[in-house]
Amino acid sequence: MVQKIRSFVIENYLFGEENKLGNDDSFMESGIIDSTGILELVRFLEATFGIKVADEELIPDNLDSISKIVAFLEKKLHSSPAAGSAPSLQSTRR
Repeated sequence: MVQKIRSFVIENYLFGEENKLGNDDSFMESGIIDSTGILELVRFLEATFGIKVADEELIPDNLDSISKIVAFLEKKLHSSPAAGSAPSLQSTRR
């Protein structure tokens, strides 16, 4: 999960300069991603991890660093049986 997000950010916003990004670096404070970039990031997260990000979830606490995104995704994936890998977990339990 971390590597997928990291790769997306590096390829789309840092143009391959991997050494410029720590997992806890704020995207907004460091100027890596602006408000338009956040929308692209959300589309990537939704498509890649099978989640839906609600408007009220578009806050820095959820999306302003790789670490925050991972924590947000883990919470979303574990709380929603229809998201991410949860359906396969449920189907294996039956």
